[in-house]
Order: sequence, then C-alpha cells, then structure tokens
Amino acid sequence: MKLPVYVYGHPVLRKISNDITPDYPGLKELIAAMWETMYESEGVGLAAPQIGRNDRIVVIDADPVKDSFPECAGRKFTLINPQIEVLEGEPVTRSEGCLSLPGISENVPRVEHIRLKWVDENFEPHEEEISGFLARIVQHECDHLEGKLYIDHISLIRKQLIKGKLNNMIRGRIAVDYPVRFAPKK
Repeated sequence: MKLPVYVYGHPVLRKISNDITPDYPGLKELIAAMWETMYESEGVGLAAPQIGRNDRIVVIDADPVKDSFPECAGRKFTLINPQIEVLEGEPVTRSEGCLSLPGISENVPRVEHIRLKWVDENFEPHEEEISGFLARIVQHECDHLEGKLYIDHISLIRKQLIKGKLNNMIRGRIAVDYPVRFAPKK
C-alpha cells in the first residue's frame, strides 16, 4: 500500500522518533508499505516520519545510484532503531534532495565514514562500518528520526534563498508526482 509522503512544514517531521520493539503491531505491513512508497516516489531511502510515523524505522535501497557511487551497489536494508557513530574525516559537501522537500536540492556537508548499529525487520542485530555516499544516505535518513532535515545543515544564506520554495511547501502550493500530505491548515 503506497502511503503519502509528508512534506516540509508538517510537524511530524520535526519530532524525535521512538524506538520500537518486536511486538510493534503491524510492523511487517508497515515496512512493506514503506518500501512501496519509497519505490513509487523514486527515492533511495525513506524514514517513518516521512509517512507520518514517529518510529525509528528506515528503508534504504542505494542500488539505483551505483553507477556514480559503487559502494551503493546492492545495498538494500531495513534499519530499525539505528545508531550512528562518526568515525573520522572532514565533512564532504554533496548535493542532497529529499522526498519531503520536493523540487529542491542543496549542498550538505557530512562525514563519509560512520559505524552503523541497527536491528533488521527480524530484530537481528547488525553493526557495520559504512563509507562514501552510502554513509550520506544513512545519515540523511537517520536525521529524520531525530526531527532533522538536510536543510538544517545548510547556511543561513542558502536558507534565505530557498525560503520562498519552503513557504510554498508549507502552504501546499507545489506540484509533486507522488502522493503527499501537507501541514494542517492553521
């Protein structure tokens, strides 16, 4: 079941998400819906807040960008209760976009070497060192679980320059080719 993606301005995107447990009701169905939503929206990652759920769940399929970033080849996983540890290195700035911020992209500095701990959909624990663009994707999606968006990492000048576009998102004045949910009207 494809779900609407919540757009910038919706309060759910700014809340810190909760850890989940194996007895989470409807977990397998929710994860399946997240995969379908991500693929239908042509994303490479989707976090539960982006579908209106403040739960620590992320789906990632980085394979579509493998031609530009070989470390992403075949990388597909469900992250539950992920934890990131920055390992080393200076931040590298690259362009990022987001299904919750349609129509814009900005250059965002992020480290490119992390250690990721998570449990999968069967609550089996995993730990892995991840580098390059894949580390960027993971950090971007995990930011959603902390109520952060990639625009929180850009300069105030850049935020001023995209303010009109952000205000249009808040007002629901954008065209998107996948189902979305805007912030409630005040």
